[in-house]
Amino acid sequence: MLEQAIEQRLKGKRILIVDDDREVLEVTNQALQAEGAQTLTCFDGNRAVQLCETESPELVVLDMMLPKRSGFLVLEKVKRLPRAPKVVMITANEGRRHQQYAEYLKVDGYLLKPVRLERLITLIMELLGPAK
Repeated sequence: MLEQAIEQRLKGKRILIVDDDREVLEVTNQALQAEGAQTLTCFDGNRAVQLCETESPELVVLDMMLPKRSGFLVLEKVKRLPRAPKVVMITANEGRRHQQYAEYLKVDGYLLKPVRLERLITLIMELLGPAK
């Protein structure tokens, strides 16, 4: 009964989560699903691009360091799609140069690890607007 009382702030939002750390991916996935998001997940950059092309998520939570294609290359490719998703890049790299490059590639949000899930959810809500 308590679960039904929780407001689903991301209800109906389609979100792709990309991270090669399976534990981080699973925790993030569970948190976004608990908020009502429809989620897709993957572990590498090539699959992330493929899912953006075929599934048209509204937003991508994107790790910077990925196998097969870096987060930067994923960001560059998906921002060129006709229905480009919003992208929140997450990284452990504190270098300002990386953030500036991500901003140059039109990233919509940039967070440093470890990311508080509430901060991520708040940012997603800001980028996507109210739940459907």
